[in-house]
Order: sequence, then structure tokens, then C-alpha cells
Amino acid sequence: MAKANASFWVPKKGNRPDLLCGRSAEYTFIKGHFPILLCSTIVLGGLLRTFLKNSEVIVLTILSLFGFLIGQLAYNFVEMHQVVYPLLRTPSFSLYCYFSPLIIFMAALDVDFCILKNVFWQAVLTGLISFSTTFIIIGYVVLKFNSNSWDLQSCLLFSMTLAITDPVHSVNSLKTIGISKIYIDIIRGESMIICGFTSICFGIFRSNILSISNFKELHVIMGLSMDILGSIVCGYWCARVIQFILTDLFSNTLTNIILCISMVYLTFYIVEFLGMSGMVALVAVGLNLDSLSFKPKIELIITKFLIMFSCVYQHLIYTFFGIVIGCAETKYFQFHILVFTFILFAAVNFVRLLTVVLVSPILMHSSYEYNWKWGIVLAWSGIKGVFSLLFAPDVHNLAEQRVEAPQLFILYVQVISLMTMGINSRMMTHSARTLGLCAITLPRQMAMQNAIKHIQEIIQNRITLFKTEKILTNVNWTLVEEKTKIEYIIPFLHVSRDEKAKEESPTDEVLIEGARLHVAIIQMSSFEKQCNDGVISVEAARTLIGATKSYCHIQGKFMSIHDVSNYIRARSWLMKFKNILTFLEYHKDKAPLFLYGNNKFLSFIFHIVISEEFEYAGHIIGLMYIYPMIVHLWPMARELNVSALMLVNYYFVFLYLLEAALKIIILKRKYFHQHWNTLEFFIVLIGIVDIFCIYFVRLRPENLVLIQFAVIIGYFRIIRFIPLIKIIIPLLLNIVDVQIKKRLSLMYCITKGYVKSQEDAKFLIRQISSRESINQKLYEILEANKRDAVKELGLIEHEGRDVVIALKTKQAIRNVIAKALKSLTFLWSRGIIDKHEGIEMNKVLLAKIKSLNNFPMAIPPPTPDKYLHNIIWLENKDVLIEFFKERAKLAYFDYGDVICKEGEMPQGIYLIISGMAILQSSPPTFGIDRSLRADRESTTRFTEYCTSGDIIGELSCLLKREIEYTATCETILQACFISLEDLYEGFDVFWPSLEYKIWLKLALSVAYQYFETSLLDEDLKFQKCVALNHAYVETLSSYNEMIIDNVNMKFVILVYGSVIDIKTEVPYLAPCILPKTCEQVQGTSDLSKLLVIQAPAPAQNNKNNAKVMGKG
Repeated sequence: MAKANASFWVPKKGNRPDLLCGRSAEYTFIKGHFPILLCSTIVLGGLLRTFLKNSEVIVLTILSLFGFLIGQLAYNFVEMHQVVYPLLRTPSFSLYCYFSPLIIFMAALDVDFCILKNVFWQAVLTGLISFSTTFIIIGYVVLKFNSNSWDLQSCLLFSMTLAITDPVHSVNSLKTIGISKIYIDIIRGESMIICGFTSICFGIFRSNILSISNFKELHVIMGLSMDILGSIVCGYWCARVIQFILTDLFSNTLTNIILCISMVYLTFYIVEFLGMSGMVALVAVGLNLDSLSFKPKIELIITKFLIMFSCVYQHLIYTFFGIVIGCAETKYFQFHILVFTFILFAAVNFVRLLTVVLVSPILMHSSYEYNWKWGIVLAWSGIKGVFSLLFAPDVHNLAEQRVEAPQLFILYVQVISLMTMGINSRMMTHSARTLGLCAITLPRQMAMQNAIKHIQEIIQNRITLFKTEKILTNVNWTLVEEKTKIEYIIPFLHVSRDEKAKEESPTDEVLIEGARLHVAIIQMSSFEKQCNDGVISVEAARTLIGATKSYCHIQGKFMSIHDVSNYIRARSWLMKFKNILTFLEYHKDKAPLFLYGNNKFLSFIFHIVISEEFEYAGHIIGLMYIYPMIVHLWPMARELNVSALMLVNYYFVFLYLLEAALKIIILKRKYFHQHWNTLEFFIVLIGIVDIFCIYFVRLRPENLVLIQFAVIIGYFRIIRFIPLIKIIIPLLLNIVDVQIKKRLSLMYCITKGYVKSQEDAKFLIRQISSRESINQKLYEILEANKRDAVKELGLIEHEGRDVVIALKTKQAIRNVIAKALKSLTFLWSRGIIDKHEGIEMNKVLLAKIKSLNNFPMAIPPPTPDKYLHNIIWLENKDVLIEFFKERAKLAYFDYGDVICKEGEMPQGIYLIISGMAILQSSPPTFGIDRSLRADRESTTRFTEYCTSGDIIGELSCLLKREIEYTATCETILQACFISLEDLYEGFDVFWPSLEYKIWLKLALSVAYQYFETSLLDEDLKFQKCVALNHAYVETLSSYNEMIIDNVNMKFVILVYGSVIDIKTEVPYLAPCILPKTCEQVQGTSDLSKLLVIQAPAPAQNNKNNAKVMGKG
């Protein structure tokens, strides 16, 4: 018999074969041949993938046959044998270590850990059932139908290799046909669990501590437990290291890729060296990393590199094992091999079907819309791949008995893997399409059609704009419109017959469910974008995304802020613990010195007791007693030192008694007001009782009851250490305060990110659904959720003002630096700044962003008078601030107090310093009679929350009209009050700029509130509008007219009142953006305010853009 390679097939007990592939190895090995084979395989695989797109199984089959052909040539020709010689000398475990780390890491990185956590037990049970059924049934089939003489251990190890479901190929087909991510992650989670468990089992066999003959249950269970837990812990900390490296602002893309890949291999080798499973560790690494663990756009690049390496590795694995199979004698390749291969293929699919049948009740109970159709699709998902192939050589290497044809282990596994890749993948896709599981639901179709329609409108608007440009007058616009017309065919549009009737006229419930899923996707995109922009922290974004995915599968459930915030329980626990620590904190009582008069002795004792040294001496006494207590608790040492222990006990009881006596002399009755003093007095009493017990025992040594009582009292000496807790209570209080601030900071970020996501979702409602009833319902749900979140923001700010001030300050710094980075990028791209200078300046700005990691967690709030600097229309001018500081008053309100009522005349404005108020009102009138808004009237009450820095009553004071809302305190509130008389006195003193600036501030806020999507590209900061006149406010009285210059005016927004288009007589009610067709308007209400936003090219005189002519 021709013997295989001595390294690839590990010999037993030092019996090394002297023949390689049937040829004598008498030649000298020549370097340089094997790299040619390696490069040729990579090139051939790349060419095959280029010409055979979407046919990975055909590529792997051709490469396997190519390897088999090379193996046969190597068996018959020495020249070819020299080429493959390094491969044949490579141990099979080395190939496993070379190729498996990156592939398993890529598979784990692609798993959505948030979804996997929700289906974790389903994946675990599926993996255990799949592994057990395969282990038993395949093992029986091999023993029963295999004509080769394989021992029991070989059969069981072989069945374990076929139990591994490939985590990459088993879900590739499902991902392309739009199957739910839940089922994909269940299959992938199951395959990684089986793969990790199998690697641990093979590792135990490799360490020669286990075989069928010396099986020890307890030893195996303990070893498995330690391997799993140890590997997971190592993987978790490695993931933290990788995350720290990849999020470094100063690292470049190339460095990130090199470090990521090298850390993967380093983790694998270190964990394997420590005797644990490197594969389980890398699974833990991949699961603990997500898109937020990388810098923006880095994840995509690293994923592409991983896919590239994984593809190359698979090509090499199938080619190399084809070579190993081809190096054997052909006499072993007989007809029964073909028969047994088909039997194995049938058995593998039968086992998968049985597994699906057994886990179906679990999946149906989990309510993931699982039914028999999903079961049929999942029954074809038992695809085998590279991991089964990498473990196949160890079946022979770890067997108890040698077999004549070890290459058959690889042959069967490789053929089964190729057959399952080809047949099962095809059947899985065909079954899903036939059963209608790939059909896109009508809500999704409508959303896609709305998106296509929106894109087509943008294209058409752009073409219309281009037609006005003189340089493009000769363009064939008919051809442009024809070529840019989108004709997108929605994939998998067909639906099953039973569902077709239901989806022809979908109900609102069906459409709202589809819209809910789109809202969740929009929210997750918003969370990730906010994280990349630095608006919210990574931890907050990860929490929000995880919560969104957790609630996605609950039908009809729109995630609210209360669903996200599990912080209430954690915060409550921390607050309770802090209250306990505060209660236990030692506060030194001091009696006034004048009580002792001229008594020098009491004065001397008083100075001793109140000194810090006296407290330290008490702590030192407690620490010194540790050693005597250890001796007392140690029976042998206690018997040898009875007399010494008694003397030491007398000494320490005397010290405790002296300390208590001195305190009682000074504090008298106040001594017992402090709990710690009461405890110390109790310790002294116990010590005295202990001394008397020992004394009585010495008098009557024959009394057993007295002896037992003395022993029990002796153990009470341990309470002498309880006062030492006083030392660590201040430290614990500081730790708890820091944790509470961290929790408040995190919750504030979470709530702030949630509010922004609700706003983003509201702007895209029209693209989600075209049915008005659905849009209205979505708007109401999102608005209600946003109000709850804003209220939560106010409560958090009231609870931790210093934390929120620090967060807002940090965010403001980051926004300024981000703006500077954008300006730097613009100057760099235009060539104004040299490349080297740009890099250096970029480093400076990035260093400032990185320094924000050490930003203080809390900043003390400013004093009330400092809050006047936060009023934007005062512009931080000392003259204005001093004027109102002299006249402003502090107002205090309790919970539930009404600050102002709807319908009352305003008394002044309130600048909130601390606390939160709720504003409730009918829909705002914007200076228009409600009868004119009959078609837009709503009975819905508007709700808004105001917190620190907000102002109440500005508009009512400007107009001297009734207040349109009721303001009620939600918490204890402190405000700075400026009366109406003082405000108008300021108008007179600083006329007309002050009143105008308040109107400008209100106009900008209305414009942003109602037209933010239209103003995304506009920089409408108050200071810039005042300084550069980028936007200004025009006032129209009744019957006054205003000419609109559409060349110099980019937007004209009616923010208060009503106007009419003189040419078309179309009325416009605030708030609205006047269309470009409007050339001249006339005021129709007593007072109308229009916000004019200038075009990019500044005019010579902004005031000439509008001519106001009085007619009445």
C-alpha cells in the first residue's frame, strides 16, 4: 500500500512511513515549486469566478478536480511530487490554523448580535438537536453501510464533521431571496455553536486525554465548560482591544485592516496555546463587534478584505484536499464509494429534516411567523463546507485504529459538501419562491414605488432647472428625459394565490404594519448617523439600535422611549444604594467649646475627641485586631496562644472602652444620636461580657453550658471590624455618584437620539405610504412618542442639571470642531491649503475631538444672573444684560403650579433657570381667525415641554394679546421673570433693534419647526442673520403690499398672519412658504410677518428687495 504523508496523516506511536504518495523520497527537496502551485490556484479560482458568476459550487468543483488531477500526477511523476511536497508535509492542524480564523470571524461579524440575543435559546436548542441527531444517525449509517473497516471512534468523529453546518454557504442563498434576518441568524448561530463545540471536542481528542476506551464524564464536562467560558472571556476582551484600535481617530485605513486581521490570528493562536478553543473565541470577537465598533466607512473596507481572503482560502482548501485525495492509489476508488456517498447525502438531508421537525414547536412558540413553509425551506439549509473539510483529516489522525485508505474521510466530506452546496442551495431557493416566501408584501411594494416616484420627481426637477441654463440650450432634452427615466422592476413581485386576494385591497392594519417596519429602519439609520456625527455616544446608539431590533418582530409595536429606557430600574437601584450609604455615612458630632468654661480637663478631652488623629487611631485599632482575630479563629494557633489572646483581648477592650468613654464625656446624650457610636457602645458591652464569660469559665471549667456560651460570645468579636466600613463609605459614595452621572448621561444621549429619530421619521412619512389615513396615524404616533421623549429629557435635565450642561457643552464643542473640519476639507479640495498643511491641521482638530473623551462629566450650573447671557436676542451684550438684570426677578413655582393660563393677558416673559413646564394649547392661530382655518381645524391639544434655557410668553408680550397656551410646572421650577412693562421699556430704550431681534428669533424658530427639510442647506444661525443680514423679517399691515424679487430672495416664509397673491388672488395662511410664482403679496390680517432668506449672491441693498407701499 502506498502510504500517505507522514505529517499530514499523523502516524501513531512513532511509526513513520518511509514512502510519500507511493514514491520513494530519495530526491532532495527543491525550494520554489510550491508557490507556483499556490499562485496558480488563486489565479485559476479568480478566472473561474469571473467567467462563472453566481456559480461558486461549480468553481469549487472544478478546483477540486484540478487538485485531484495534480495529486494523480504527483503520485506517478516525481517532478510533480516535488511541487506538492510542502503541502503533504504540512500537518492537517496547521491548515486548520491557517484558514479557519478569518472565515469564522467573517461569519460571526456578519451576524446581528442584537437579533441573535433574542433568538439565542432557539439557536442553541437547534444546534444541540442538530448535533445530537447527526452524531447518532450518521454514526449508525457509517457503521452499518460503510464497507471500509472503520472503528467506532472513527465513525463518531466522522459523524461530528458532517454535523457542522457551514455558517457562510448555508445562508448565502437565503440572503439573496429576501428571507427574514431572524431565520438567517438562527441558522448561522446554530452553525457557529456546532462548529465551536466540534472544535472543542477535537481539541480534547488532540490532547490525548480522551478516547472511547477511557471516557470520563465528569472530566469531559468540566473541560468543556472551562473551554467554552474561557474562550468567550478571551474573545470578549480581544473584541474590546480591536474596538479601541479601530475607533482611534488617528489610525488610517491600512493600519486598521492590518491590525484587525493580525489581531484575529493572534487571538486564535493565544487561546489555542492556552488550551482553549480559538474558534469559540473568534465567534465571541465577531459577535461583540458591530458597525459602531469601526470608524465610518471602515467596516465596509474590512468586510471586503475578509470576503476576499475567505474566497481565496476556500479555493485553496478545496484544491489542496483534492491534491491529498489524488495522491492515493486508485484501487480504493471503487463503485461502493459512489453508492455510500449517495447514502450519506440522503442521511445528511434526512437528519436536517428531522432536526427541523423537532425544533418546529420551539420556533412556532416563539411567534416568528413560523409555519410549515419555513420548515420546508430550512430543511434544505444543512449545507456542509470548509469547516467539515478542515476537520476531516483529524478523523484518521485521532482514530484508535489505523485504516488503509485515510483519504476516504476527506473524499466523502468534500463530495458531500459540494453536493449540498449545489443541490440544497438550489432547492432552498426554489422552495422559497414556489411557496411564496420571497414575495414582497404590498406595503413594501408601495414604499418602493413611492421611493421610485420621489427619485423620478427629483430627476425631472433637475432637468427643468438645467433647461434654464444658457450653456445647455443645445442639449437634446427629449433624449435626456428618455435615458433618465427609471423603469425599476420590483424583484419577487409574484405572490401566492391565498395571499393574492388579501393583498389586492390591503387594510389599514396591513399597511400600518409595513410602515412600522420602515419607521424602524429609518430610526436605526438615524441612530447610526447621529453616532457617526458625534451627536450621541456609541453606547447610546448601540442601545437604541438593539432596542429597535428587539421590538421589530412584535407586531403593531412602535418603540417608545419607555421601551428603550431600562434605566429607571438601574437608576432606582443606584439611588437606593446611595441613600443607604448616605444614611450610614459617619458625621462627627461636635459639642460647642464654651459649654466647658474654664474646665481645662474637659477642654483637653474635647480637643482630642474632635481631632482627625483620634478618628484615625480608632481605625488603626480595628486594623491591628485583624491578626489576633485570625489566630483566634484558627483552632491550632488558638490552643498554643490562649494566654496571649486573653491579654490582647483585655487590651483592645480597654482601648474601645476608653474611646467610647471619651466621646460620652464630651457628647453626653448626643453620643447616641449617631448610629456608629451606638454600634461602638454595643461592641464595648459585648467585649465586657466576653471578658466576664472567660473569667467565669476559669472559675467553673466543668460547666459545659458556660463554655459553649463563652465560645459563641468569642465569635462575636468579629463585629469589631464593622466600624472599618466607615472608611470605605465616602469612596463608595463617590463611585455611586459617578455611576449615577454616567447613567443619566447615557439616558440623556439615548433620549436625545430618540427624539431626533422621531423627527427624521416624520419628514419621510410621505415616502413610506401614499395613503393619507396611514400618514396621519403615523404622524400622531410619532408625535406622541416624541412628546414623551421630550418630557423624559426635561425630567433628566431637572434631575442632573450639571450632567446635562456638561453634555451640551461637549456637544457644542464637537459641533464647532466638526464645522472647522468641513471648512478645512473644502479649502483642501480647492487647493487653497497644501496637502501637508491640511494633514497637520486635520491632526490638530482630531486631537481636540479626542481630548473630549476626558471632558468632565458634570459642570456646575451657572448662577441665575448668568442665564441672561443665554437669551439669544440679548446677543450677550453687556448693556442689554445689565439693563434687564436690574429689573429681572426670580420666580419660584412648585410642582403643579400654573405659570400662565390660556386666554389671560401676559404679565411678562419667564426664562426657565431650572425645572420643567408643560405647555398645552389648542392648535396655534398664528394671528389668524380660527374660522378661516375651518378646513384645517383640529380638536387635538398641542403639548410641548420647556426646560432650562427656554422662554415662555415671548410672542404674547410682543403682540400684547391673550396667551394661547397654559403653562404648568411638571417639577419644582425656578425662572427669571421680566415684566411686560420692563420689556417695553427696553424696547423704547433700544428701539428698534431689540423688538426686531425678538421677531427674528421667533421667525427662525417657526421656519425650522415647520420647514426644516426645505432649509437643510441654509445656515440660518441667529448671529449670522443679524450680522450679515442673511435672513431678515418684513412686516406687513393690513392692505400693505410687498414685491417679491425671486432673483435675490431664495425663500419667503410667512411666519405670522396672512397674505394674498395680488395677481392670482390666492390666499396664504401662516405658516407657509410662498411659491416662486408669487411676485407681489398684500397683507390681509392686522399684522403679518414674513421671513426673507437671501439668495447666495448678496444684493447691493437688502432693503431694496422689498418695497412696502401703504394704501390705507
